[in-house]
Amino acid sequence: MRKAIPLITGKSMPFVLTLIIALVSGYLFTLIRMPIPWLLGPMIGVWLAGRVMKSVQLYWPGSLRNAGLITVGYAIGLSFTTATLREIIRQFPSMILLTLLLLLLCALIAYGMTRLTGIPFPTTLTGSIPGGLSQMIALAEETKGIDITVVTFLQASRLMMIVVAVPLLIFSPLMGGVHSELQIVPVTEISAGWAALFPDILPFAIACTAFALLGNRVNFPTAFLLAPMLVTSVLHLSGLPGPGLPSSLVNVAQLMIGCYIGLLLKPETLPNKLRIVSLSVVSGAVLIAGACLLSYLMTRIHDVSAATALLSLSPGGMDQMGIIAHEIEADVSIVTSYQVFRTFFIFFAVPPLLKLLFSKLAKTKKRSSEP
Repeated sequence: MRKAIPLITGKSMPFVLTLIIALVSGYLFTLIRMPIPWLLGPMIGVWLAGRVMKSVQLYWPGSLRNAGLITVGYAIGLSFTTATLREIIRQFPSMILLTLLLLLLCALIAYGMTRLTGIPFPTTLTGSIPGGLSQMIALAEETKGIDITVVTFLQASRLMMIVVAVPLLIFSPLMGGVHSELQIVPVTEISAGWAALFPDILPFAIACTAFALLGNRVNFPTAFLLAPMLVTSVLHLSGLPGPGLPSSLVNVAQLMIGCYIGLLLKPETLPNKLRIVSLSVVSGAVLIAGACLLSYLMTRIHDVSAATALLSLSPGGMDQMGIIAHEIEADVSIVTSYQVFRTFFIFFAVPPLLKLLFSKLAKTKKRSSEP
């Protein structure tokens, strides 16, 4: 009699269990209206499950995380339109100046955290740069000597503070934001149904996947995110129509990334836990205050409202800032242009600069330790 072959073997059961935890936690985060619930929910849920159920094995393949990054890269690249490009060209000097000042502030915050905690500067700097949770963690994975847990904690805590604080500032008497009766639609997510994806999505899917694999082979920085983003923006600007992604597909992509990040988190290795938590809150507050000062500078350079300037320079997500811009009738084209420019600048210019800086720091440290 032939022996029955089990349906679930090896890593299948840990994978299914991880998926169930991610779906439940993502749904709970949606119910309590947390920001980016299908990224933060699975990330925190899988992390907590790994800490509570230590005898249970969890598993999430890196290939699914890469697929999620390709999807997010396509969505971001699709937001780069001709209108955005024209606005970037018109205000290019201001964008360069204000973006560099914001990054300088982040570097100063990171240096201060290094001095107070003893955590290596490359780790605090990667955790402080407002380049997106997925992007900075992917960069941290590719760079030797960086503590991924610290980077993830700093990035996630800063994002949470910004998503909560910026709307409060915008709708406060200080900024004078008022709710409009417009329907709120995220700027960077042109939502579509599944049927509308085909056949227009096929050339983008092939190009994004091919360039991601090629970029990974030639050691392109965070290739599975940046390569699809770049090729999508080029195709989109050349006139090839790219269909918007259904919100459910974007949620799936975020879940794929969130599960992978959650398994990377090892809070037991976090040094000086209380001090890092306190400093992350303080650094987030300093960054928000710095964004407010830079937004004031922007209002002096250009004829824009205080709310438009703050939304343009706020180091948060493009979708969240776009939603608020729609609701208060701010200048959405300017907000989108500044957010997209900073995202592209950080995604493409910052990783190689950071790797060069970290390489020089490592060489300096090695020379200083030699007798």
